[in-house]
Amino acid sequence: MNGVSWRTENPGGAFRVVVTKDLPGKRWLEILAAAGCELHVSGSRDVLPPDEIRRAIGSRCDGAIGQLTEPWGADLFEALRAAGGRAYSNYAVGYDNVRVAEATARGIAVGNTPGVLTETTAEMAVALTFAAARRVVEADAFLRSGKFHGWLPDLFLGKRLFGGTLGIVGAGRIGAAYAKMMAPAHRMSLLYHDERRNRDLERFFQRICPAIAADGQCAIGCHFAESVEEVLERSDVVSLHVPFTDATRHLLNRERLRLMKRDAILVNTSRGPVIDEAALVEHLRENPEFRAGLDVFEREPLLAPGLAELPNAVIVPHVASATVWTRGGMAALAAANVAGVLKGYPVAKALRVEDFIEGPIPGKTPSIVNARELGLREE
Repeated sequence: MNGVSWRTENPGGAFRVVVTKDLPGKRWLEILAAAGCELHVSGSRDVLPPDEIRRAIGSRCDGAIGQLTEPWGADLFEALRAAGGRAYSNYAVGYDNVRVAEATARGIAVGNTPGVLTETTAEMAVALTFAAARRVVEADAFLRSGKFHGWLPDLFLGKRLFGGTLGIVGAGRIGAAYAKMMAPAHRMSLLYHDERRNRDLERFFQRICPAIAADGQCAIGCHFAESVEEVLERSDVVSLHVPFTDATRHLLNRERLRLMKRDAILVNTSRGPVIDEAALVEHLRENPEFRAGLDVFEREPLLAPGLAELPNAVIVPHVASATVWTRGGMAALAAANVAGVLKGYPVAKALRVEDFIEGPIPGKTPSIVNARELGLREE
């Protein structure tokens, strides 16, 4: 197919499913094979253009698993519907690349993969925080280049986080997990902003703060901020955990960056376009003590001009969820979404990720974002 190699798994299955990237692990293959699916899996490591995906869908296709790098909109969903398709799953928890309304209008269920990458992504946010604060990448390059000739009092002085203020914008699953990993261990007070208060997160801190105070360390707290600006102005670290929508595009622009402390640390593991990347490059240049830890970028895989050359930016290639367990679990959930819709399984009201990753394959569908609009049964 136009130079792209496709392999077939479980030939002769009752359902035909297209998978636009080979996925980690074997569990996802077992789930789809158990549901009677014949799979057509792309061997390409490049982003498939829509024309190639349409060719793969062909005249008969019951379901598809796609990637966050692909624009699943009216054209692809119309091709899938015309081929008899009823299910699509994004291999990601976010689905800003998917026009869900276009799928719903054609009776196609849209799945995603929540829960399985919460702690893994939060861990990467922690790693980026400390890599930026303690200038790990700069120091590593310095040492490898043969420039280290002995200890010096002022060599790579970084920022101490202990006892500071941790700012969170977006206190959903990942943001809350990051806050729990960072704040208590490093005696940081939490300041967070979200569209609504996270009462579970606040109760967590209400339980743990007295124990920390009794331990003789500095007291910490958890406070809800009424605005993003309040978080930016008061925090030593600001970590972004918001979904990408029209409302969050360039959430951090030039004006808001200037509200932050001159030696603050900005971390982003959500989506690249929530930061005006050109404005960030300018801010990093003008404020050498300001640091950023970035896993995502505005125009992936491209970087804003100058970003790669800035020593006060730690940049990694969208790998926050890249652990063996998580990426294999994402594949299992995506497969179970497609298999569940095709088999008519109910959608799980309370998702327990481990049920889909190990043990007997459950007769449920893990996560369909438009389940209610399509009238799918929940259980």
